[in-house]
Amino acid sequence: MNKLIGTIVELRTEGQMSLVSIKVGSHLISSIVLETPASASYLANRGQVNVLFKETEVILAKGPVEGISVQNKLPGKIVEIESAVLLSRVTIDIGTDKIVSIITTKGASQLNLKVNDEIVAMIKTNEITLSA
Repeated sequence: MNKLIGTIVELRTEGQMSLVSIKVGSHLISSIVLETPASASYLANRGQVNVLFKETEVILAKGPVEGISVQNKLPGKIVEIESAVLLSRVTIDIGTDKIVSIITTKGASQLNLKVNDEIVAMIKTNEITLSA
């Protein structure tokens, strides 16, 4: 599980859901949660939260990423690749933190991933979990 620490900079609530914007280093990450400030005390402007997401939910791309609905785009540099027959574990330095993506080894090969490559890690808003 990837874990980053950030500060809530914006909260928008509708019904029992909240769209939360979190500043993590120089990155802005969005998460949609099935809670509101009334039901979860950690949802407060300027509050510190843990930003959690599975390694298998991190999509990788090389080059510019345009025309895609994924909101969370974290540019970085590959610092380590561990490949096995089926899966590859790619560690990316996003500036203030490192995150991990687990993708198929075939996908890693198709992208011709190498250490020091510039990469964009992407995570869908609904795949980001927040905790106090």
